[in-house]
Amino acid sequence: MTSHKAVTLGLAGTGRIGTAHAETLKNLPNVANVIVADADADRARTTATKLGVEFAPDLDALFAADLDGVIVTTATDSHPELIVRAVDAGLPVFCEKPVAADIDGTLAVLNHIQSSSVPVQIGFQRRFDAGYRAARAAVASGSLGWLHTLRATTLDPAPPPAEYIPRSGGIFRDCGVHDFDIIRWVTGREVVEVYATGANRGEQFFVDAGDVDTAAVSLRLDDNTLATVSLTRYNGAGYDVRLEALGSKANAIVGLDDHSPLTSVEPDYPASPYPAYPGFMDRFRNAYTEELVAFVSVVTGTLENPCSPTDALEAFYVAEACELSRAERRPVQIAEVRR
Repeated sequence: MTSHKAVTLGLAGTGRIGTAHAETLKNLPNVANVIVADADADRARTTATKLGVEFAPDLDALFAADLDGVIVTTATDSHPELIVRAVDAGLPVFCEKPVAADIDGTLAVLNHIQSSSVPVQIGFQRRFDAGYRAARAAVASGSLGWLHTLRATTLDPAPPPAEYIPRSGGIFRDCGVHDFDIIRWVTGREVVEVYATGANRGEQFFVDAGDVDTAAVSLRLDDNTLATVSLTRYNGAGYDVRLEALGSKANAIVGLDDHSPLTSVEPDYPASPYPAYPGFMDRFRNAYTEELVAFVSVVTGTLENPCSPTDALEAFYVAEACELSRAERRPVQIAEVRR
């Protein structure tokens, strides 16, 4: 496929993130056409009409179209089937994380596609954020010296709907997995040990689902760098996602800007006049666009896959170890959960 060819992309799943992706894709210069489908055909039709893109009445019709690639933004339990279907059809696929709901499901997908050269890009959008990219470059350059501490946060301003939590996979797989991936990506190191704990002070539906609404994680990397990850569904000040990479010579801080929901109580320190980020779509708007720009380049053969299913599996191993650590109240080696 030549780099100048404008591509036709099929998008499965027209919920919030799928609709946002469809709107982004239709405005990219190398995208000639976007066709959307959903298990709820009426929702897909409404989205197509609103955005001025094509509509497919079901997934069979979507895959029967003359596509160059597929974007999967459906519910997690359908990811494995759609990834495999796209790869078997020879179609490059972009899939929102996770690959599957659990490790066994993820491994089954990897085993099926391992002999194929068709690229599968997983949606860890923080890899495309300018701040995280700058932090990675700083670490790689050696300008920070050797890292001694990383501090990561994913603090949501309010919980998702109650019905989402039982099928979310829990706070470590749903939220923390982004931090686990980005710590690996920024540092170029692997996590070898975790200790995780959690608490519930909010809605009862977290308890009913066996989940927690707030969590704290300690990670040890393979070079003895230590990392902490803070997670919550109840950060009323606003959406707060940051990473601090602290080294022997200098530091790099991602997510510290005028929209960060941080309030200093130091005398004479001025408060930011700007509102806090209300959610992930606002905080990572540019990153979401850049990852889709990258996927179009993957489809046209001008870019190597920037986030493979194997990367997603490694982050999932860390999340799984955190879940085991919380349940058993002990440090867990990643080797204990690795298949």
